[in-house]
Amino acid sequence: MIVIIDYGMGNLGSLKNIIKKIGHQAIVSNNPKEIQNASKLILPGVGHFAEAMSNLKKLNLIELLNQKVLIEKTPILGICLGMQLMTTFSEEGNTEGLKWIKGKTVKFNFGDNNTVKIPHMGWNEINIAKNHLLNTNFEQLSRFYFVHSYYVTCDDKKDVLHTTHYHSEFTSAFANENIIGVQYHPEKSHVFGIQLMENFIELC
Repeated sequence: MIVIIDYGMGNLGSLKNIIKKIGHQAIVSNNPKEIQNASKLILPGVGHFAEAMSNLKKLNLIELLNQKVLIEKTPILGICLGMQLMTTFSEEGNTEGLKWIKGKTVKFNFGDNNTVKIPHMGWNEINIAKNHLLNTNFEQLSRFYFVHSYYVTCDDKKDVLHTTHYHSEFTSAFANENIIGVQYHPEKSHVFGIQLMENFIELC
């Protein structure tokens, strides 16, 4: 069972629809029993980092998610803010994250360069940084849809899965064992997003 975690922030319906489109079923839930029974988890997110962590705490989901992800090694996909929540710390609200990936979430800062806008919004290409099953049937320069003002910096470069150029290179996806995060939105990325979701669902 695929569970899309509902903590009050994210494109939940769009994710459920894209999974249905490729022939699988998912439920949207914050019910501990349903999350406990999940074979795969998706942690979406749109909004403020500190508010998201507060919501997860209020729902008493953090201990359960730690058990599923860190102990049981359940595959999990973090999307946009969901990816950022997996890091150690975010500048957005100066808040600690779930600490599943060693790294932090920082805000784009282009100095006096007014030609590069924040947020980074629209279509952009990814560069594949390492081999992984999530890249199956990807072209080297696949395109995805982005909307974000913050991005992840990984302490261990071995975790970096994809990079993207926006004024400079930043990490647009990471992967460490069962933990995967993508900064872009597969649910808004048409054929590339469909392929990525298929690849995630096929992970053992």
